[in-house]
Amino acid sequence: MAIKIIVTGGTFDKEYNELNGELFFRQTHLGEMLALGRSRVRVRVKTLMMLDSLFMTAAHRRRILRECLASRERSVVITHGTDTMPQTAALLGPKIKDKTVVLTGAMVPYRFGSSDGMFNLGSAISFAQTLPPGVYIAMNGRYFNWDNVRKNKSKGEFEEIRRAPRT
Repeated sequence: MAIKIIVTGGTFDKEYNELNGELFFRQTHLGEMLALGRSRVRVRVKTLMMLDSLFMTAAHRRRILRECLASRERSVVITHGTDTMPQTAALLGPKIKDKTVVLTGAMVPYRFGSSDGMFNLGSAISFAQTLPPGVYIAMNGRYFNWDNVRKNKSKGEFEEIRRAPRT
């Protein structure tokens, strides 16, 4: 079965306007990224929105939830802005039990050439195929449970909120 990839925007898909220095959305870079990465995984891509996650509302998050719940695929990857990714994961986590949903994004736009987006996308696709059902965030080669993750803005990376007890 294919993996469903839901595109919501975020830095992942931003373009740079060289004339005024602003970042904007045109269309997703996902197809190009999958081709460049030589992915052989069957995917079904749906662009749900192209939005900076700082402007994402509760209604946008409910739309993402509805799309996940309606998906026939049992593995779902969501491209999402990093600033509010944990909030979206927190909405999805308690409600999605029968699918593996992995949110991912990028700290640097794909178009900049030095983006972490390609690596994060590949990791998310791999995690979506191997992790048990649940909701996760995948960034920089690591995955985090939806209820134990935050973006550390001073370090520019995602981290666990609390460490798992040692056994």
